[in-house]
Amino acid sequence: MSQTAPRAASPAAPAETLLASFAQAGYAKAEPAILQPAEPFLDLSGEDIRKSLYLTTDAGGEELCLRPDLTIPVARDYLASPIAGKPAGFCYLGPVFRYRGQRPNEFLQAGVESFGRTDRAAADAEMLALGLEALAAFGVSEIDVRTGDVALFAALIDALALAPSWKRRLVKDFNRKTSLAQDLERLTLSTDTARKDYEGVLAALAGSDRKAAHALVTDLMSIAGATQVGGRSVAEIADRFLEQSTLTSGTLPKDIRVLIERFLTITGEPDEALAELRTLAADAKLDLNAAIDQFESRIGFMAARGIELSRTRFATSFGRGVDYYTGFEFELHRRGNGVEPLVAGGRYDNLMSRLGASTPIPAVGFSIWMEALTRFAAAPAGSPR
Repeated sequence: MSQTAPRAASPAAPAETLLASFAQAGYAKAEPAILQPAEPFLDLSGEDIRKSLYLTTDAGGEELCLRPDLTIPVARDYLASPIAGKPAGFCYLGPVFRYRGQRPNEFLQAGVESFGRTDRAAADAEMLALGLEALAAFGVSEIDVRTGDVALFAALIDALALAPSWKRRLVKDFNRKTSLAQDLERLTLSTDTARKDYEGVLAALAGSDRKAAHALVTDLMSIAGATQVGGRSVAEIADRFLEQSTLTSGTLPKDIRVLIERFLTITGEPDEALAELRTLAADAKLDLNAAIDQFESRIGFMAARGIELSRTRFATSFGRGVDYYTGFEFELHRRGNGVEPLVAGGRYDNLMSRLGASTPIPAVGFSIWMEALTRFAAAPAGSPR
């Protein structure tokens, strides 16, 4: 089913030492099953992961997959445990499986996940600090720290006078820059200049009862014999089709598009970005205080953790392409290493509810890409190479 990632001896000792340091910081070792239900990954992860899954079906017809990532498996085990809902932290080291073309499709991933902490800004800063400490443990220096916060974009969109369907679409497409740009373009075009062959059908659905329209679309797809397309069920596809029907009507005033584009150009050191965000909110007369205050609080905790803010880059447009992120996001790169991060993570407060939790549970974490890290690492002093 897959190629096997190299299991070189050189990173083993440093990786185990890394896990020991996470344990000392209060993170218990997690070892979730390799075979996982496919539905959470198909429903909650980004397109890149969906397209790279190794899928199978058990005797009962349930679709399963080799875990492509460890965040969702660790979260599922936590929710099934007696401590679900209580503050808890976990670390891990193990193989994950994704189709990656000519590269090994089985490779090691390490990381940390923190659940249930309500001091969100402090927990965010701790994740970033632990990620930086992980690179230091492997002797990696000259690091680019790239950060963003999807909660700021969500707060901006929520404050604007837009149809609910457009708000959902823009926030969902935040991590897909091409889709977001297309959304903004389509919003500012009249329906006469963007007409499709089936737009009349969409317009008719837009004015009908949503429950009845959903049943009609679902029945039509079932009659056509469709069960799943691209990992999505008939019901999910019907939902997206009906959402599309509402997106064909209405246009976006030019001043709102200019405001969104101005927001997405804010970048620089965190303190500089903070000042620009407050200026934008004041100029636009928008109440973004809660999201901006959370950003400012995180900056303070980052500084308290010894993170050099002058070497940290923040961009309002930064996103990681993972659908379940809801707030702080970050990547740590070896300087000059292009787009491939060594460490990456962020906040995903809505994931637990979508995995079945009866009440919201805050969550934040990061993954360490051992394959990339060991290419650049200098083994810590005293460790075998």
